[in-house]
Parts: sequence; C-alpha cells; structure tokens
Amino acid sequence: MVAAEYPQAKLIRNRTNVGFAAACNLAFKLSSGRHFLLLNTDTILLDQALKSLVDFMDAHPGVGAAGCRLLNRDGTLQRSCSCFPSLLTELLDALYLSKLFPKSRLFGKYSMTYWDFDEAREVDFVGGSCLIVRREAIMEVGLLDESFFMYTEEADWCYRLQQHGWSVYYYPGAQAIHLGGESAQQCGKDMHLHLYAGRNLFIRKHRGRSAAAAHRSIVALGAMGRLPVYAARRVLHRDGAQVLRFQARLLKWAMRGRLDQPTSMEARS
Repeated sequence: MVAAEYPQAKLIRNRTNVGFAAACNLAFKLSSGRHFLLLNTDTILLDQALKSLVDFMDAHPGVGAAGCRLLNRDGTLQRSCSCFPSLLTELLDALYLSKLFPKSRLFGKYSMTYWDFDEAREVDFVGGSCLIVRREAIMEVGLLDESFFMYTEEADWCYRLQQHGWSVYYYPGAQAIHLGGESAQQCGKDMHLHLYAGRNLFIRKHRGRSAAAAHRSIVALGAMGRLPVYAARRVLHRDGAQVLRFQARLLKWAMRGRLDQPTSMEARS
C-alpha cells in the first residue's frame, strides 16, 4: 500500500524483525531533515501536532528531544514520560506501592502519576511512540543503542542526550492519539517481559552489573509475591490464569537474566 500510494516515500522492508532501535536507525541513515521523528504505527497525530513540535524545537535550541501529549482512544490522558529506571523505582513497582499510592511524589515517581501533564516541563525521558529528536544532537550522541530490542531504548537515548548537555522536554502543545500495544501485541506473551529486560539492560549499562543483578532479584521477589495472589485470582477472574502464567515467566526471566528475541513481531517503527 505504501509503495503504491506513496511512491515518494523511502520504504524500508526488513526481511527479519531487527527490533525497534535497529529499524529506526536504518530510517535515520536515509533521512536528511534537521529533526528526526519516531512515530509508532498505532499513533495518530492531531491537528498541527508535527508543526507544533518542530516550532517548539526551533524555539528552544537547547532541547535535544521532545514528546507530545498522548491520548488514549477515548481521549483520556496517556502518561508519556517517566523518570529513568532505577533500583528504587523497580522496588516500588515490585511492592505495588506505585499502584497503591499513585499521587505520591515518591511512590508515583517512575510514571509521574502525581502530575497532571498539563504544562511543558523538562523530564528524564519521553516515550518513543512520538518523539522528535534534533539531528545535531543525534550526530553528537549517536544513534539508538541496538542492544535494546524493544522498550527502554528511548530512555537510554534521552539519558545520553542529557549526559551531553541536551535537555529533554514534554510539550502538551502538540497532541496525538496512541492506540497502544497494536504492534507489541504481535510479540504475544513476551511483550511485557521485554519491558523488564529493557529496564534491566538500562540499569546494567548505566549503573553496572551488580545493580542489574540486584534489579533481577527485586523483580524475582515481586513475582514470587504475586504468584499466590494471582493463583487465587485465577478462580475469580477470567484473565487470572493468563496473568499467573506471565508472573511465572517473569520469575524465570529474572533468574536466567536472558530473554530470547522474538522473530514474528514486526518492528515498532
């Protein structure tokens, strides 16, 4: 369809699933604009969102990357920026404190659930569903790290941008609908495992192997604590068995420290 209806587009057809970071890097090498936009296939830009993002970047030369306000299918807010993964944020997640106390600045730290997302502000990182990055900044810090197959690659990119003096911003003046998980669903049962694996890789890369091992221990303890809860839930809820199986796979990953990459899922780009 793209080749037939948009012959002016440069269309990349990978024979295998190379992962989100690797696919985006291929696209960047064919691009030439002063800004580079990551945009998921399940994302719909609203009004003049792209122009608004470009105008924001042009007006703020110190900003290396920026993300827009994301909305769910029904128009409600979808939280699109977070703080960098750490042992603290993973412990709060494992203990479910982030879910029990979302309005707390401490317990809601990772997903910034204490904040209303109504104003522009500097953040740690913005999700890759809709992320505009300055070419000048990319040329300075390098491309996405292809060690990340899916998830957390944008956190690593934003971290490196900030290490080089660039700021990262959330900008609600541009809006988009993110249907969410449309591509990731093709990854099936491993979808959320990649989220944990990506966070672990981030921690290992920027905090060291000992911190990564500690992270896996935290995830394992969290999974073990949830297994009996979801075992009981299996009797009462239709999705209980599925969630129970996921916790078992999560525990297995935490103890192995390795996750095989899927081959059937299309890259998120």
